[in-house]
Amino acid sequence: MSARKRKADDDLDPRSLDEDMSVSPLTSPAISSRHIARPSKKIRNNEVIGRPLELPRLLETLDADSLRNVLQTICERHPEIGQEVVTSAPRPSVGSTIGVLEQYQERLRQAFPFGGNTGSDYAYNRVRVQLTQLIDAISDFVPHYLPPNETQVTTSLDFLDSVTNIIHQLPDWESSSHNHHKDNAYDEISRAWARVITEASKRGGGIQLHNGGWDQKLQKHNAMSGGQMQAAVNALGSSLYCGGANGSSNSNMNSSNDPNSIRNQLFSGTYGTNLPVRVGPW
Repeated sequence: MSARKRKADDDLDPRSLDEDMSVSPLTSPAISSRHIARPSKKIRNNEVIGRPLELPRLLETLDADSLRNVLQTICERHPEIGQEVVTSAPRPSVGSTIGVLEQYQERLRQAFPFGGNTGSDYAYNRVRVQLTQLIDAISDFVPHYLPPNETQVTTSLDFLDSVTNIIHQLPDWESSSHNHHKDNAYDEISRAWARVITEASKRGGGIQLHNGGWDQKLQKHNAMSGGQMQAAVNALGSSLYCGGANGSSNSNMNSSNDPNSIRNQLFSGTYGTNLPVRVGPW
C-alpha cells in the first residue's frame, strides 16, 4: 500500500507542474474570453441637404405685416378659420384702433407732393389712393364701437371723439367735387354720434353726457365741421332735455345757469348763429 503511494508521488514530476503553471489564462479552456462593449459612434451624414424651416422658426422671421398677410390669406381660403379668429381674438382697444387710423393718416401726409398747392387737382390725384384708404378704414372701424356691439357709452364716445379729430384734419380741396370724401365722413360720424347719444339717453345717461362735458366737445366738433354735425347736436339736445326732466334738481340748475350749453342754445333758438365755416388749410 505504501509502495503504491510512493509510486504515485513519484509520477508527479515537478517539471510538469511548472509547465501547467506557465499556461496563460487566456488560452485556458476553463476561462472564456470577455469582450468590453464600446459605445458605437454616431454616423455623421456628410451630405448637406436643404430643407424648409419648421413652423416655429418660420414664424420668428415674419414681421407684423407679413404675418397679418399670411393669416388673412389662410382665413380667406378657410372661412371657418376666419370665424374662429374673429371669436377668439381680443377686442381691439380704442388706442390700438386710433393707432391704425393714424398710420393711414401718416401715409396720406407722406403722399402729398413737396411744395406747390396742397389743395390742387394735381395734389388730389397724387393722394387719392391714400385718402380713400383712410376713409374706408374709418368707415370699417366706426360700426365696431356703436351699440349694440359696444355696450360701454364712454368707450364709444372716446372713439368717436378721436375719429372726429382725424376727420377735421382731412384735406380741403379747391374743387368741390373732391370734397365729397370729407363731407361723407362728417355725415357718417355725425350719425354715429347721434346713435350713441340716443342709446345712452334710453338708459338714463343724458345727465351723464352733460356732466361729462360731451355737450361742449360736440359743440366744438360741430363748429369745426362748419355745422355738418348738426344731427348729433340735435340728438344730444333731446337727450339732455329728457335727462333734465328726469334728473335731479341740482343737475337742472347747473344746466340752466350755463347760457353756452347746447341745451339752452337749442331751447333759446340761438344755436348755430355764430358757427364758422371751416375751410382752413390741410
